[in-house]
Amino acid sequence: MALAFVFPGQGSQAPGMGRDLAAAFPAAREVFQEVDEALKQKLSKLMFEGPAEELTLTANAQPALMAHSIAALRVLEEEGGFTLADKVALVAGHSLGEYSALTAAGAFDLSTAARLLRLRGEAMQKATPPGTGAMAALLGAEPDQAAAICAAAKTNPETGKDEVIEIANDNGGGQVVISGAKAAVDRAVAAAPQHGVKRAMPLPVSAPFHCALMAPAADAMAEALAGASVNAPVVPVVANVSAAKATDPAQIRDLLVRQVTATVRWRECVVAMAAMGCDRFAEIGAGKVLTGLMKRNAPDATAAAIGTPADVEAFLKTL
Repeated sequence: MALAFVFPGQGSQAPGMGRDLAAAFPAAREVFQEVDEALKQKLSKLMFEGPAEELTLTANAQPALMAHSIAALRVLEEEGGFTLADKVALVAGHSLGEYSALTAAGAFDLSTAARLLRLRGEAMQKATPPGTGAMAALLGAEPDQAAAICAAAKTNPETGKDEVIEIANDNGGGQVVISGAKAAVDRAVAAAPQHGVKRAMPLPVSAPFHCALMAPAADAMAEALAGASVNAPVVPVVANVSAAKATDPAQIRDLLVRQVTATVRWRECVVAMAAMGCDRFAEIGAGKVLTGLMKRNAPDATAAAIGTPADVEAFLKTL
């Protein structure tokens, strides 16, 4: 039985995240303190107490989710008496969770990851003027249906010009997220039933992530990553952009830059990890979103979410 650790993305944050871990374990407190110092901000206080509106801001949510994930990982390692490389065959993360996965595997140190995610959040927020972009979830859709909807919705009927609309996330299990210019996404939501999609739901996001409109953010990340220290990970990372293993630092930099504008190929990532022999998955950090998706993408595998002291205790009994 091979084990993979996966790390959640934006949307899993909530006030109170990580608080129980910090109260129970010095290893978790050390992670939160280091992130606070790296960002020159009491991010941990915001994580533990809220308010939700401030925590949900992209520039806060991204480093907060990474901090919770790494705190849970460090507690697991300390309480279980093992290191990641002893027990885990592969790691992967959803969007910003890829930074958590890389940090878990030693490609980034914790402070570097926190600063990169703060910059990534700010750059993604600044990439488009407020209100000009949007995202929507197509529920009960397959990627080919989503592609057809995007193709049908991209042309503005008033101007005759094409607008950006692309698949942002292929999460699997009939969940595809689209992203782009607000008017194009609105047209796609309206047209979805004609393409056999059960439900199209606009998402409460502050920017159109993972599409071509994020190009300015990709440029910012290229510059930041060029100056960041990246080590070879101690276990391979299955990358969002390629749905394949990555271990070379130069390749990792390139994949992270491309990831800003590219589709998160999460379904393919999970299928690839299962094909590589992983039949146990643990979601490390906040929420249970990836654990829920796992049942659809790798139905023969087992999955558990580990974000609280009770989760840690339960999981260690299974090792």
